[in-house]
Amino acid sequence: MIPLHPIVKEIWAWFRSLAAAFVLTLAIGMFVFQPTKVLGHSMDPTLHNEQRIYVSKLSHTFRREPDYGDIVIIDSRVERPRTLKDDVLEHPLLRLVLGNDDPNMYVKRVIGKPGDVIELKDSKVYRNGTALEEPYINGTMNIREERSWTVPVGHVFVMGDNRNNSRDSRDIGFIPFDHVLGIKF
Repeated sequence: MIPLHPIVKEIWAWFRSLAAAFVLTLAIGMFVFQPTKVLGHSMDPTLHNEQRIYVSKLSHTFRREPDYGDIVIIDSRVERPRTLKDDVLEHPLLRLVLGNDDPNMYVKRVIGKPGDVIELKDSKVYRNGTALEEPYINGTMNIREERSWTVPVGHVFVMGDNRNNSRDSRDIGFIPFDHVLGIKF
């Protein structure tokens, strides 16, 4: 066997270290935590357009049900199943390389959990017959018509804090747990 030149050994050691760091970074971003950016004004006044936030991915990794009031990142494409490929393509490193933000990722607040009855009436949101105290919302909600929903098993109901300027469960429907990608720290 021919001995390797010291420079080749050094290059190989650097390559292994960089590859290990890259794999670790991918794993952390996919399964532990990730930075993201708020797009739009649907969470005003709590969060603002282009604001950077960090989300815990542990809830997504372990399919944990979010709590009432949690601010979550969701995949709004609820009509299709999610795959591991989606998690890879949404990784912040890939977004950095591609230089774009995913318009399908929304930042919203959890209002209803499985079995809850959510009602919109009198410019308020009711959960199981009780009006929610929501000091975080941006003004009085305009309601075109009174409506109610029963949240199915394995799903949540989400809304933006800027109720009059938010595309949320009122429009896209219930959010499956696997479409809840993380919870804001």
